Amino acid sequence: MAEDLKSLDQLKSVSGDATVMADAEAPAAPVRDELGRSYATGKRKDAVARVWIRPGSGKVSVNGKDMSAYFARPVLQMILRQPFQVAGVVDQFDVMATVKGGGLSGQAGAVKHGISKALQLYDPTLRTPLKAAGFLTRDSRVVERKKFGRRKARRSFQFSKR
Repeated sequence: MAEDLKSLDQLKSVSGDATVMADAEAPAAPVRDELGRSYATGKRKDAVARVWIRPGSGKVSVNGKDMSAYFARPVLQMILRQPFQVAGVVDQFDVMATVKGGGLSGQAGAVKHGISKALQLYDPTLRTPLKAAGFLTRDSRVVERKKFGRRKARRSFQFSKR
């Protein structure tokens, strides 16, 4: 190899071609278990969701209950459907999720995050629309802690002059 190279410019061009070829032939491979499912963990506020997806008819179960029974509010059901609509795979995957911690809103956000990550693992071509919609990023906003000498996190006790 050293005999073939006459100058530094040739070395740069050879190494540059190798990195371009490595990038071109390294598409992400789907990550699935022996049952054909993809697994991901979603988080939001204090809620943590473990999500499995597999090809199916669009059935979503959360903690053993149907989505409409667990998340009664239509807004929360809409949140769970968003990743499928953005990726264009509505009613193509069954979802089985277990979620702990937080309230219903945080749990819905955690399941949405888990579904998005699992979809991206199942089919890496779906990463682009999910990433553009911001569904693969964990929403890091959490409740601020209460400080001493305060009534809440920032609210002071009422001042009395007399």
